Amino acid sequence: MSSERIIQVERDILGKNDRLAADNRARFQADEVLAFNLVSSPGAGKTSLLVRAVSGLKDSFPIGVIEGDQQTSNDAERIRATGVAAIQVNTGKGCHLDAAMVGQAYDRLPWLNGGLLFIENVGNLVCPAAFDLGEACKIVVFSTTEGEDKPLKYPDMFAASSLMLINKIDLAPVLDFDLARTVEYARRVNPGIEVMTVSARTGEGFPALYAWIRRRWAKAKQAEMAAQG
Repeated sequence: MSSERIIQVERDILGKNDRLAADNRARFQADEVLAFNLVSSPGAGKTSLLVRAVSGLKDSFPIGVIEGDQQTSNDAERIRATGVAAIQVNTGKGCHLDAAMVGQAYDRLPWLNGGLLFIENVGNLVCPAAFDLGEACKIVVFSTTEGEDKPLKYPDMFAASSLMLINKIDLAPVLDFDLARTVEYARRVNPGIEVMTVSARTGEGFPALYAWIRRRWAKAKQAEMAAQG
């Protein structure tokens, strides 16, 4: 296949996905649902972080979770154990969720009117950066065990994300990890990215994360009220 044909196929795929993502976004807005797309490399602690987060927020908001993995329903089962509804999406050989998968999974969740939707993408810092799912924003989870230069190696993902959560911060004292350098690298590719340090194991940093989510939710509500006049 020629390079021109490959580029055209990629444009067609992304164009169709963007149309479906716009449909998802309209549905989320109609339901007053704030959707977050969580992305990371494998092993960053995304699911553990999400388990703790939904446990801490479920008494304040209706919450639903869409779990993306190539195989197994392990992560969805961990979420359901908290009492929060979760739909597992297995992508097989696919390396990311797309808007069609998310729309179909959203149909299977209970109504989340005025609530939160967390979409946990497949562990991969490449493909998910290009695919809009209809989310309000992407949250990239990065761990202290990964090395400070991840934002430079995978700039598209960090450029596309509104928030970087540096997980496993409790391990930083025993690792050769330079927090300031990590933040500097992330802001080279995305000067506006917000940064928080958390530990899914100890709960460190989670009150600040909850406050950030509540601010985003309140801002979305204000925007909606302004649009309605």
